[in-house]
Amino acid sequence: MNNEELKTKITELLPEATFDETGEWLNINVEPADWLSFAGKLRNDDFIFFDYLFCLTCIDWKTHLTMVYHLSSTKYRHNIVIKSKLDAAKPEIESVSHIWKTAEFHEREVYEMFGVNFLNHPDLRLLILPDGWEGKNPMRKDFEDPVNMIKL
Repeated sequence: MNNEELKTKITELLPEATFDETGEWLNINVEPADWLSFAGKLRNDDFIFFDYLFCLTCIDWKTHLTMVYHLSSTKYRHNIVIKSKLDAAKPEIESVSHIWKTAEFHEREVYEMFGVNFLNHPDLRLLILPDGWEGKNPMRKDFEDPVNMIKL
């Protein structure tokens, strides 16, 4: 499918979605409340079949956070990017680790680095950082490192 065909199909699945077509892949903006049901549709729809989540990350814009999900269909060889804007004061979004198993570790990394709470995650705890780093979120722009005096 090309981007226009994907856009048409995605509009059928989630009419509230908005699009950014400035890149090679179709970028889709969704509300956090719509994400879980939309993710299930993306994974299970036979015409688009996004069966592979190959990247999940977060961006801190100082005023808000944006979750970014890169999905691919191994069957049809098309890709999309999903973005969801989160409140910086209380960033939370539903976990999709039961839809795409690869999300389990990616979500844990975003949790520890950015402080995003993934609702209903089966094992949301630190992945890389040692004990004592809970809640410090070193990838956030408001993080201050007293040892290295880093401030963004």
